[in-house]
Amino acid sequence: MVSHNEVSQTLAIDDREELPTRVSPPPVDPPRGRRRTKPSRWAPWLFLAPWCIGMLTITLGPMLASLFLSFTDYNLLGRLNWIGLDNYVRMLTDDERFVSSALVTMQYVLVSVPLQLAFALAIAVLLNTGLRALPFYRSVYYLPSLLGSSVAVALLWRQIFGSDGLVNQALQGLGFEGLPNWIATPEYALGTLIVLNVWTFGSPMIIFLAGLRQVPEDLYEAASVDGASWWRKFVSITLPMLSPVIFFNLVLQMINAFQAFTQAYVVSGGSGGPLDSTLFYTLYLYQQAFTNFNMGYASAMAWVLLIVIGLFTWLAFGTSKRWVFYAGEK
Repeated sequence: MVSHNEVSQTLAIDDREELPTRVSPPPVDPPRGRRRTKPSRWAPWLFLAPWCIGMLTITLGPMLASLFLSFTDYNLLGRLNWIGLDNYVRMLTDDERFVSSALVTMQYVLVSVPLQLAFALAIAVLLNTGLRALPFYRSVYYLPSLLGSSVAVALLWRQIFGSDGLVNQALQGLGFEGLPNWIATPEYALGTLIVLNVWTFGSPMIIFLAGLRQVPEDLYEAASVDGASWWRKFVSITLPMLSPVIFFNLVLQMINAFQAFTQAYVVSGGSGGPLDSTLFYTLYLYQQAFTNFNMGYASAMAWVLLIVIGLFTWLAFGTSKRWVFYAGEK
């Protein structure tokens, strides 16, 4: 007798024999006139060529040239001579105006940047409360950032803080007398430039406003249930959640403040006066390069500025671990 398993195997073999064999289609030749070409290894470099040329000729090349000139006494009028570190030694030991410009710039950075960020954050918090016509207010507040570094606004600022300017007229209307010429007084001249920088708060304000929109609303709702005041919400929720944005604005505005030039040049007429009270570092660098034609010395000053900005940026990144909090961190 034939077992049940043998019958099943026989039927399976018969079924496999009845299945038609699958024949692969013949290869299709590519149409005539078309050739398969391999991608060129030079295509990416061709697209990157404009950037590479610009990087070498506009950025890297002038940087290396200025580094070389910083060790020379090149003055645009004669031959250059290699003098080593004499330019750097002269800055620190024999140039009182260099020290004065560095102190003025440091004071400007340390005072104007925190005030500008605080004012920008306050306006951003106000706009985030659900005001009507928010796009209009946002555009109006951002407008000074577009105009703050222009020559026209610096000239306007010079008129506003002059002896017969708008500020003195407003104060005289309130009963004040004997008001100074704010621009021409050494004690107040730098303060007017600080106010000008604070007035251009639009750019960090827009970034703060975008950051505030990303703070989860459920955090504020939970704090309200616990009875937290608006100040406690701001300190315990808003500031920690907004700390990466604060850090970004701090680094960006600090670098811009170190390179401030147009305001001081226009307000002081290019002299940095009165009594070097508005002699920014970049303004003194400009005077050495294009007034005194000391290109070697100006190049050395430029590299010192680069090193100082790098140190302050490194310091900001080094301390950020203590006060910057990112979402998802423990």
